[in-house]
Amino acid sequence: MPASPAAPIAPVDPGLAERRLIEIYQLVARSESRQALEQAQDLVRDYPHFQLAQLVYGDLLSARIRQVQTVGDVPESISMGGATALSELRDESQLRLRALRERPPAGAVPSQFLALSSRNRHAIAIDASHSRLYLFENKASGLTLIGDYYISIGKSGYDKKTEGDSRTPLGVYFITGSLDPRSLKDYYGSGALPINYPNELDNRRGKTGSGIWLHGTPPNQFARPPQASDGCVVLANPDLAKIIRTVQTRTTPVVIAPVLQWITPNVARQESKPFEAALAAWQSAKSRGNMDQVLSFYSPDFHSNGKTLAEWTPGLRSQLAKTRGRAIELKDLSMLRWTDAADTMVVTFGEVADGRRSGPTRRQYWERQRGQWKIFYEGVIG
Repeated sequence: MPASPAAPIAPVDPGLAERRLIEIYQLVARSESRQALEQAQDLVRDYPHFQLAQLVYGDLLSARIRQVQTVGDVPESISMGGATALSELRDESQLRLRALRERPPAGAVPSQFLALSSRNRHAIAIDASHSRLYLFENKASGLTLIGDYYISIGKSGYDKKTEGDSRTPLGVYFITGSLDPRSLKDYYGSGALPINYPNELDNRRGKTGSGIWLHGTPPNQFARPPQASDGCVVLANPDLAKIIRTVQTRTTPVVIAPVLQWITPNVARQESKPFEAALAAWQSAKSRGNMDQVLSFYSPDFHSNGKTLAEWTPGLRSQLAKTRGRAIELKDLSMLRWTDAADTMVVTFGEVADGRRSGPTRRQYWERQRGQWKIFYEGVIG
């Protein structure tokens, strides 16, 4: 059996099956084997398809007659036939322990969440290498972590590039819908939340594939091994059901990163300032109706739903003519950062001209090119 961390693990949700499993590990570490066995028995009774819990329960039963060295410490004659499954369960055990031992700093947020609007009532961040999903509520005081869950990702890992490569994509996405489990095969469990892969940055980079969902597990399986999907993010059905009940479609961002970097809200505000200056300059140029200056913010390889910059420019000219130099306000502004080989900003806002009550909701993708921020995609989403 693995040793529990010396320091107490910060509580997440006492009702989670995972938390109960970790408590069993802690009891073992304190040599309270009888209580550990009783709790393990209760856990497998409540979650009979939780394979890792079944394995730990078996270890505790074996420990009554011999010393158990590790998770799944079964005789070689037995383990030979299920070596792959046993290895996957050990990996799952270590990932669950590691994620609960290495808690995010109190009050910290993933570095991608520079600013969210009140319309973004929740946000999701996924740490692919740690098989962990973090769920946030966007309160008046800022982002607050309200839950985190073990997940399974693609069989071939992450950084999806092509259709059928069995990898989970990396980037900034949004939940586009919620699929009724009654319309799905049992394979998808308690439902599915599709995301907008490929996004505009993926398209720009020539990535292919589709149908990336957050979904559940078949009825006879509580959790899947850390790398077991065709590219989707898979959660235990109770965890997914809670997320489905919580989040909103269209406005909930989903960041999928190799490793999440955690920063304080103050750092996030400081790091957003250089980009905010560029966005404000674009806003000012558009408010003045200065066509040449507005166009200077767009990348030569800009596109908008199949239109090149040259094909899209007449529409922009028409927009400026309609506003007639009236100031525009950017309402419900959200800024999400993606940094890999390039620095990218995904910006969503309502554009409202002075004197009007409402306007289109736009989404822009900006990239830093030779030290200057340029827009390579812009579209109306609502």
